[in-house]
Amino acid sequence: MVSVPESTPPPDGPCAGLVLTAGAGTRYGMPKTLAEGGAWLRAAIAALREGGCAPVIVVLGATGPDPAAAGVPDDVTTVWAADWATGLSASLRAGLAAAARTPARYVAIMPVDTPDVGAVCVARVLAAARAAESGLARAVFFTTPGHPVVINHKHWTSIFTSAAGDSGARTYLHSRADMVFVTCDDVATGMDHDVPASTAL
Repeated sequence: MVSVPESTPPPDGPCAGLVLTAGAGTRYGMPKTLAEGGAWLRAAIAALREGGCAPVIVVLGATGPDPAAAGVPDDVTTVWAADWATGLSASLRAGLAAAARTPARYVAIMPVDTPDVGAVCVARVLAAARAAESGLARAVFFTTPGHPVVINHKHWTSIFTSAAGDSGARTYLHSRADMVFVTCDDVATGMDHDVPASTAL
């Protein structure tokens, strides 16, 4: 369970960046943590950091609990979702629990397989979440909701308890009419990569 502080934090409270990279990447042929020699992982970390997130937390799973084996830089916090095989929600819960142990009052969620989403997009969505009463914002690419998603701490417990299987935060977020959608298709495609480029043609 995520423990949420009783006091109301300032709207400009710190934001933790969560890189969700626990899956085995079955369709891709390898864990996406290792894709392109780790370039996707490094890109996600850089986008979150340069977009205003601290700390950045990488949620590991299929590659095991050793950050070095996954190619995670030494200066990045990691958490291992031991139950990663049960679905995306396992890594989301692990990430939220890790964020709750920091001073963060927002999280910016980024999957590892959207490598062209950069810091400009992260900063834009984070600013929108901080300005919104709901504290909820997500990127939109060509009318399609994507990542990052930024979530104020007041929603974490509800997401933690409702997440199941591969739904992640989807069930909870789809129920919210107060989500702010932020157009980002001028800076990225937002495409996630489920299969290698050579087989996607």
